[in-house]
Amino acid sequence: MTSNGFSVIVQRDLRLAARRRIDALLPVVFFIVAASLFPLGVGPEPQVLRQIGPGIVWVCALLATMLSLTSLYSGDHADGSLEQMLLSSHSGVVIASAKAFAHWVLTGLPLIVASPLLGLLFDMSGDAISTLCFTLLLGTPILSLLGSVGAALTLGLRSAGVLLLLLVLPLCIPALIFGSGAVVAVDAGMSARGHLSLLGALLLLTVLGAPLAGAAALRISTA
Repeated sequence: MTSNGFSVIVQRDLRLAARRRIDALLPVVFFIVAASLFPLGVGPEPQVLRQIGPGIVWVCALLATMLSLTSLYSGDHADGSLEQMLLSSHSGVVIASAKAFAHWVLTGLPLIVASPLLGLLFDMSGDAISTLCFTLLLGTPILSLLGSVGAALTLGLRSAGVLLLLLVLPLCIPALIFGSGAVVAVDAGMSARGHLSLLGALLLLTVLGAPLAGAAALRISTA
């Protein structure tokens, strides 16, 4: 029943996103456009672009993820679907996990697919681009999971978008540091194992803790 409920919620969110393709594509379009502006402003110097590229890509990925978080629960809350989910046999943990996973499929996965293009734009080496994609593969689920907790906490509040940013952005800074640091280390010819290990540990902790926190936040916000 639990796995069935998870898949039902994920499939439902994906079908709803398919009906609103412009909204679903907005984060990845923002990601590409925002990151592409930096080489135009900084200049075409390859060494400078390689140094700033990993941090810029990660910051743009973080902002693109935040862009789509305000609508994670708001639509379901407005039409009463969220209350029906919480009253069903599915636990709050399953609902929070499924919503975060669907958000990652719709937002994080396209960012990973688009990141090699930005790596070439910043004149990164092949190893650096591969590391960038791998760090985003580890890091974007962290952003979606932490963002889902913030979206649940700010559900129904005024200025929810601003509050969401204030709550979630500080929590995402470690992922940003370790993700961009791994790419910088590879570009400098050093091992990125330490950064990747810490990023993987953050992912594990977030996977274990964020759904529980999200479920509790949903109960508080809908009480």
